[in-house]
Amino acid sequence: MENFTFYSPTCFVFGKETENEAGSYVKRFGGSKVLIHYGGESAKRSGLLDRVQDSLKKEGIDFTLLGGVKPNPRSGLVYEGIDLCKKEGVDFILAVGGGSVIDSAKAIAAGVVYDGDFWDFYRGKRIEKALPVGTVLTIAAAGSEGSPDSVITKEEGMFKRGASGDAIRPKFSILNPALTQTLPAYQTAAGITDIMAHLYERYLTNSKEVEVTDRLIEALLLTMKHEGPRVIADPNNYDARANIMWAGMVAHNNTCGVGRSQDWNSHSIEHELSALYDCAHGAGLAVTMPAVFKYEMNHNIMRFAQAAVRVWGCQMDFEHPEVTALEGIECFQKFLISLGMPKNFEEIGAKEEDIPKLVEVLCRGDGRQGSISGFVTLNEEDCTNIYKMMI
Repeated sequence: MENFTFYSPTCFVFGKETENEAGSYVKRFGGSKVLIHYGGESAKRSGLLDRVQDSLKKEGIDFTLLGGVKPNPRSGLVYEGIDLCKKEGVDFILAVGGGSVIDSAKAIAAGVVYDGDFWDFYRGKRIEKALPVGTVLTIAAAGSEGSPDSVITKEEGMFKRGASGDAIRPKFSILNPALTQTLPAYQTAAGITDIMAHLYERYLTNSKEVEVTDRLIEALLLTMKHEGPRVIADPNNYDARANIMWAGMVAHNNTCGVGRSQDWNSHSIEHELSALYDCAHGAGLAVTMPAVFKYEMNHNIMRFAQAAVRVWGCQMDFEHPEVTALEGIECFQKFLISLGMPKNFEEIGAKEEDIPKLVEVLCRGDGRQGSISGFVTLNEEDCTNIYKMMI
């Protein structure tokens, strides 16, 4: 296990009707003028936005609103939010929605107190200072409610990039699993896929002797394996949704990632798909991960074989561990397909003729130097081969 520093100060408020407590937690963490940041009409139609506003009014907290966040959140709305916060004297950002809303809120929070272009943070500058952020989560997927991370798509060039810093970890996150019960099955499945991706990205490590975090990751993957089919079969299964929601947070606040190197090649490769085609991030990952795993498998056959045995119940072939490793990857892909996730380029609207463009933006775009690096380093030829495996 490698040296690490882990700091995770978020206050989690979990359970039914907890969104009604949003105002008291904003007050607890010093907010006096709030930007409520949200997505589309569903937050209004469901009455959630009204309940959150009522909770702020109850505490005598002033607020302004900015909606319109789309999946794969865009830089244009971030700039709009930064300007609005400065104009209105906002001192707290409250995100009401899923990972896209939370990521957009984090970008605004960092940009308001920064003299330069907020995109500097998405080109590698670490976020050291930001307005405080709180969240009311409506989909279990991205884990942004507990993480120091944010992903934004820059509309000029359509670069989808991430930023990080403990300053943008939410001060509090309200997690009511009941708020996810109205989600379409496809969105629920895409969220489960994203959660499993966050776990696999940490599982694929070059660090030695990391049994504790290996076992934590395996336990959470087994939870997804158990709860995924249950929640697809019965969308109103509160207990299944509760387990998925908490697993989603634990998967990405880095509890499972400390003391070990991590991969993230699947995420980097997928980001170009969802940036160009605007597919759901989880759907893109369902297509991307099996291809990446098969391509990276020979780097450490036993790591993939271990997951195959411990998570997917495969029998270990000690003479031919590559057989076990491949069987585990195929079991994972079949599981995602059983939830309703896509299996190839065609099903997410991607096109073979776009592969050179995807690779160029992935490996050369916005300051990159011709490769991406994680579990293994992948150059442009490697990335081209991986995209071709998805056709």
